Amino acid sequence: MRRTKVALKGPLSPSQKSAGPFQKSVGVYLRQEFELFASVRPAKLYPGATTLFTAPLDVVVIRENTEDLYMGFEFEANRRETDVVLEAMQKASGRRLKPGYGLSVKPISKEASRRIADFAFDYAARMGRKRVTAVHKANLMKATDGLFLQAAKEVSKEYPQIAFDDKLIDSACMQLVTQPSQFDVIVTTNLYGDILSDLTVGIAGGLATAPAANVGEKAAIFETLHGPAMKSKGKNTANPTAMILAGTLMLRHLGERDAADRLENAVAAVLGQRGGQDSRTLGPNQMADAVLAAIQ
Repeated sequence: MRRTKVALKGPLSPSQKSAGPFQKSVGVYLRQEFELFASVRPAKLYPGATTLFTAPLDVVVIRENTEDLYMGFEFEANRRETDVVLEAMQKASGRRLKPGYGLSVKPISKEASRRIADFAFDYAARMGRKRVTAVHKANLMKATDGLFLQAAKEVSKEYPQIAFDDKLIDSACMQLVTQPSQFDVIVTTNLYGDILSDLTVGIAGGLATAPAANVGEKAAIFETLHGPAMKSKGKNTANPTAMILAGTLMLRHLGERDAADRLENAVAAVLGQRGGQDSRTLGPNQMADAVLAAIQ
């Protein structure tokens, strides 16, 4: 990966025998090692997909990967170090907090916010997308989400060809369910991005057709949102669709737009022909053969 700066990674789970940096999560280790600050999660409703929704959906959620509540600055209730933090907060804010609170700190920086916003607008421009929507809760969390929104607005002025708007996280969730076609590219913070990407994938029919990418200046990793299907091992029943579509993301990243379109169109054709019952009736090997035949 250091040599090629790109990888197509299958779903991995930690092994009890693993040691060192891989013991907890290979994915987390790789994101940290290569500083993959942008999570890119497309959700597209393909013809024939099994879903409750009929409105068209083709949205990409771009999530800041390094900050927010997931940084792990947590303090358990009724511990000495938590009381120290609470006391400092009370002195700084002038507001008194009763004992017994647990704390999760939400760090958001202007630098990382501008970086993810610039990535989202550049992605939209390169991929022929028309609109970027910043999702936040800046009406209440002015010091953090307000900072993120300000950075997104500043970056939007550098891309006059891309339309820009912003929505509160609760409103965005509702509108994704009721009017999903209005969204194109969504840029947001770490926690909201985690939630929104699962929501959009659910609208599109589930994890079976959900590719993902983690991108930074040093490398890019393309993978699936789902984990390893260990129950399907050796049974020829695992669904390969998301993994194949992860390949289309990698091809586009490498500038192979025509090849990516051919591959994605082939997947869509097979899903449409099978009524969405891809590898559940075909099996992964047969699904791959069907996609190859559609390409040809």
